[in-house]
Amino acid sequence: MLANIIYVVVAFILIFVLYLAVKAITRGVEAKSELSKEKEESDTREIKQDLSIEISKLKKMLDDGVITQEEFKKAKDKILK
Repeated sequence: MLANIIYVVVAFILIFVLYLAVKAITRGVEAKSELSKEKEESDTREIKQDLSIEISKLKKMLDDGVITQEEFKKAKDKILK
């Protein structure tokens, strides 16, 4: 009888420890995926900023008469691809 009670208590303890382990692993995986999403969004923002800077430089060159409208359009299309 006492042995059965001990087995049940040990089983509950093991189940609780497994529950905590699974919960911790799940939280770690979720945190990792959140970090990768944030990094991806950050990279996308940087690329968009770089593109806008390059197009602004081209526009300034067009306004200054350094390049023609055709050259501007070709360079802009090249940058956007």
